[in-house]
Amino acid sequence: MGYIKWALIITFWVLVASFFHYTLPQHDVARVSDTYEKRIDFGENSIFWAAPDTGNAVTTTNRDVFFIQSRLKNDQVMVYRNEDTGWGWPPYFKFDTSNLQAEAADLKSTADAPQWVVIKHYGWRNEFMSIFPNAVSVRAVDSPDVRIIPWLNIVILLLFFAIVWGVWVRWRRFRMARIDPVLEEAGDSLANTSDGVKKWFGSWRK
Repeated sequence: MGYIKWALIITFWVLVASFFHYTLPQHDVARVSDTYEKRIDFGENSIFWAAPDTGNAVTTTNRDVFFIQSRLKNDQVMVYRNEDTGWGWPPYFKFDTSNLQAEAADLKSTADAPQWVVIKHYGWRNEFMSIFPNAVSVRAVDSPDVRIIPWLNIVILLLFFAIVWGVWVRWRRFRMARIDPVLEEAGDSLANTSDGVKKWFGSWRK
């Protein structure tokens, strides 16, 4: 029983960590190498694509999607999709996909004369499943060594763990005050019943 309990606890926290890692904003220092638009036919990975741009017709089969190609400061290639989030989840309220594409195109540079930028995004990159992180904003910086402190992530995680701690403390107090005494009383009653049954059988043996 203990193994099942710990397996459920670990699974729960893995899911929570995955949720936050996918949803919370991340920042990459990179060099924009190209921008383009591509027709995407949605398949099994459709859950990882956002809704159509606000004001456009809703379609579940395919649509044109903006992309931003880049090279990170460690020289790895990273490709971002550029889609509106609208009023949906995650709540970035992004409506400026076309403007962001124009800004990214204006910041394109070469390896000989790099223009470093910070690309704010959420989501994962998975080449096997063709999953791309969604770019939220892009801004120019003077150096690839710029330091970025994720204040929003820190605040959200602190609030989340504060809520979890408060719920756990209240549950522990409730269990100690209401549930544990009932279980102890039930255990005592069961023990007394068991003793009575044993004595009854003992009298029949005699």
